[in-house]
Amino acid sequence: MTDDVGFSAPSTFGGVIPTPAMDRIASEGLRYTAFHTTALCSPTRAALLTGRNHHSVATGVVVDQATGYPGYNSVIPRSAVAIGEILRLNGYDTSWYGKDHNVPQWEASQAGPFHNWPTGNVKGFDYYYGFLGDDSSQWQPGMLFRNTTPIQPQAGKPGWNLITAMADEAIGRIKMLNEVQPDRPFMIYYAPGATHAPHHPTPEWIEKISSMHLFDQGWNKLREQIFANQKKLGVIPKNAQLTPWPDSLPQWDTLSPEAKKLYIRQADVYAAFLAYTDHEIGRVIQAVEDIGKLHNTLIIYISGDNGASPEGTLNGLYNEFAVANGVHPTVEENMKFYDAWGSDQTYPHYAVGWAWAWAWAWDTPFKWTKQIASYFGGTRNGLAIAWPERIKDKGGIRNQFHHIIDIVPTLLEAANLPEPVEINGVAQKPIEGVSMAYTWDKANANVPSTRTTQYFEMFGKRGIYHNGWIASTPPLNPPWEISLKQAPTDVMNGFKWELYNLKEDWTQSNDLAAQMPDKLRDMQQLFTMEAAKYQVFPLDDSLLSRFISDKPSYSPGRTEFTYFGEISNVPFPDTGTAPSLLNRSYTITAEIEIPDGAAEGMLITDGGRFAGYGFYLLKGRPVFTWDLIALERVKWQGKEALAPGKHTLVFDWKYDGPGLGKGGTGTLKVDGKAVDSHVMPRSLPIAVAWDETFNVGLDTGKPVDDQDYQVPFRFTGKISKLTVKLGPHEMSPAEKGKIEKAKRDRQ
Repeated sequence: MTDDVGFSAPSTFGGVIPTPAMDRIASEGLRYTAFHTTALCSPTRAALLTGRNHHSVATGVVVDQATGYPGYNSVIPRSAVAIGEILRLNGYDTSWYGKDHNVPQWEASQAGPFHNWPTGNVKGFDYYYGFLGDDSSQWQPGMLFRNTTPIQPQAGKPGWNLITAMADEAIGRIKMLNEVQPDRPFMIYYAPGATHAPHHPTPEWIEKISSMHLFDQGWNKLREQIFANQKKLGVIPKNAQLTPWPDSLPQWDTLSPEAKKLYIRQADVYAAFLAYTDHEIGRVIQAVEDIGKLHNTLIIYISGDNGASPEGTLNGLYNEFAVANGVHPTVEENMKFYDAWGSDQTYPHYAVGWAWAWAWAWDTPFKWTKQIASYFGGTRNGLAIAWPERIKDKGGIRNQFHHIIDIVPTLLEAANLPEPVEINGVAQKPIEGVSMAYTWDKANANVPSTRTTQYFEMFGKRGIYHNGWIASTPPLNPPWEISLKQAPTDVMNGFKWELYNLKEDWTQSNDLAAQMPDKLRDMQQLFTMEAAKYQVFPLDDSLLSRFISDKPSYSPGRTEFTYFGEISNVPFPDTGTAPSLLNRSYTITAEIEIPDGAAEGMLITDGGRFAGYGFYLLKGRPVFTWDLIALERVKWQGKEALAPGKHTLVFDWKYDGPGLGKGGTGTLKVDGKAVDSHVMPRSLPIAVAWDETFNVGLDTGKPVDDQDYQVPFRFTGKISKLTVKLGPHEMSPAEKGKIEKAKRDRQ
């Protein structure tokens, strides 16, 4: 399963981006044109692994936004064990490569506990190679693990890329199993971070795609081209209507030449990322054929865990962490990174016009995008399934309505295994999906779907499908308007409802709500019953406030952190695993010893090239650097190198709160004497770079300033003791009010 890929991005479903591996599976098996996800990452993945609806397994939103309610706490219950454990207990070797965005954040460090990790007994995979969290640099991943051990395989390897490394890992295990236990069945869950931002293809793939000039025509004409391709392929009906372009997004012809140049570059890099990823998936498929087992291997290729992403905002992002901190780069600011777009010097995302083109062109012919669970632009994803020994209708198309929860029962039927009643002594909740295997025979190509009802909900936006009809709520605000200033809403009653007859209206174009109020009322009541059944309530439409609201912690209220020497790769400081310096005063005290001669290296850091801080010695001089989303770096520096012997270094920050992202005054002291003190007018309000980790004594990710040092920048002196003392968080009364209101609304 790829990540953030709209329905029409791959060539398999009419797109212009070449995806020959997916094309191969579709030509050797079946294309599914009405397959659905949940509209967001963690929820789709939880549903895929367990065969239950995402709220049923406590994943109503991404784990970063977890709240304490049963449908939202991010802890998949032991009563809903994943397919990895089911197959492992039945003799399969189970391995997982890539993204896991389903570990509760407060358990996602090397301290564990590990029962909710991929190799724990809830998910049950024998082997894991991948990253935790919603995304990762593909050039320098900061939270890459082998099983539960942090690793840095890219160190000393210029040009290394996780997309290729993942394929190499999977291919290596396939070959090893075939040589050591050739008769043992295996299951691989292959989940690359592509094409979620950051878009990090290799230069060769960028050149290959750029030379094809796929996007020079712009997003409006591209959308029309894809729409025609889809009808020709037969993946949409001949009478399907192209939904209208929204007034809130610019037409291509109205853009400046500079904007067009930038947006074409963004599209080229994104397309290269998808094509590159599909190529590496093709290598894994070929490895199965090379060992002679492809004929009896079921391959399920899901193109995206949700629709195309709108999170690049109106102009795109040279750095995804900009918008996470409330900064929306202009075309001019993005153009500074034009030549580096896609390299390790950027953490990029395309402008939302492509999502609309990919998701209104890259989700053609549907409307809306990722996050919008009520429309197919958010939930309809391409699916191809092949099993040469079983599926004989090669190249067939299936239009039955199905959902991500239907994959697990399909696997169980294929493996001739019953649905488990009890696993590891825990009674199991019934699987809520239905098998899709009935569609494999050509005689059943057009039989009605066995899935007759399916609810959808994300951030209060909701829909209900039943027997060819769907009722949907349009979003109140576009998903690319990401702000802490979100207006409060009446989540239950503040949304308008629309009604569509999908038997006649494939793309949700013709709203029948005004004409059929009784039918709409029945559908709304059905949603309420399904929502109550699957733990959807209470509805909550808050976004950023849930990121910064309190999460469980193994050290609640901790305000002092002490370290004695090196520690590395500690993620998610907001959950108490490491100190979070945002929106508060703090003091960092480092008691160090300098050997004869000079010393340098990192004392303490979190984040890196795209957002974060570092306190280090550079040629013997103390330096404290804040990287403010790569647009600005603010430094405090000593003028003299430290002499050999013991020293105490202090960085003291006085925050100008209350309020998020306010400035303050930093003072750098050496042995009690201030050596630099000045104001920093603003700070990061929401997050340092989340694909990075907290480190003491070295830097294992990306440097906060490439001009000063390169990783690992291990400290060459001795850290006797390093202490971080934190003041209270200083939100403004209005900001506190919004957080508290969100909590009350959830109650």
